[in-house]
Amino acid sequence: MVRGLFIGRFQPPHWGHIWAIKAILSDVNEVIVVLGSAQFNYIEKDPFTVGERIWMLREGLREGGVDLSRVIIVPVPNIENNAAWLSYIKSYLPPFQVAYTGNPFVAMLLKEGGVEVRQQPIFDRGKYVSSRIREMMIKGDSTWRELVPSSVAKIIDEVKGVERLRIIITGEAEPHKW
Repeated sequence: MVRGLFIGRFQPPHWGHIWAIKAILSDVNEVIVVLGSAQFNYIEKDPFTVGERIWMLREGLREGGVDLSRVIIVPVPNIENNAAWLSYIKSYLPPFQVAYTGNPFVAMLLKEGGVEVRQQPIFDRGKYVSSRIREMMIKGDSTWRELVPSSVAKIIDEVKGVERLRIIITGEAEPHKW
């Protein structure tokens, strides 16, 4: 049994994520998908809650034909101590043998901890980027819907994600202290 690790924020999950997870599953028996920055939400970089991201990712994977019995989704909050990061995330996870990432900093931290690191499968990185999708939502460019599974777009509509992002960017997203 070989279990892989795939880390992301998934703000929101898009087809590039779904295809990467499918490709990883062609290499390993199971994949642990870590939803990083689990404590952040309702900010421009992280507009969706971890619960919403779990829901979106699960439905997107289902729509993409992924066998969900082979996927373990784990939310993990960030910590500021990079030297302790690997031990910290391992405390949240079942054992894994290999990690997939396209992030050189994450790869360095994993390798320093003795983890085998493989290049994350990347599909049209210029097109499938969550920050670009959020920008499209803010600008009213509805073609963002083509970049995410329709189930993800439906959830974003249901939670009023586009409206949320537009309010967040006004700078009025901080709760008032009465």
